[in-house]
Amino acid sequence: MSDSHAPEPAHSAVGTDATAAAHDHSHDAEHVAKHIKTYLIVGVVLIVLTAVTVGLSYVDFGSHAMNWVVGMAVATFKVCLVGAIFMHLKGERPTIWRFLLFTGIFVVGMFLLTLLHWYDPIFGTQQAVR
Repeated sequence: MSDSHAPEPAHSAVGTDATAAAHDHSHDAEHVAKHIKTYLIVGVVLIVLTAVTVGLSYVDFGSHAMNWVVGMAVATFKVCLVGAIFMHLKGERPTIWRFLLFTGIFVVGMFLLTLLHWYDPIFGTQQAVR
């Protein structure tokens, strides 16, 4: 039984530069500060866009549908900001973006099916009695 379960001795750091191997904390602090600044800016932009959305709700764009479209456009921009910055999608691989695109297409398809049912319901159901 020559197999020993004892831990192997640690390799010595002879010949390596200990200062180069040390973690540079000042770089980390700058990196974190940069991200925090970005998060705060995006947070302020989201608050401002929320106020814009509330303000736009009092403006008449000609029809209820057009008011809805304008509100959804602002909301979509806000969702893109949250996804890109807070969910770190800005630097992701293309595969993630493909899944996101297919998810968006699926959601739009489900909304369209719901809309089609709203305007052309199945006869014999409660909605058809309107």
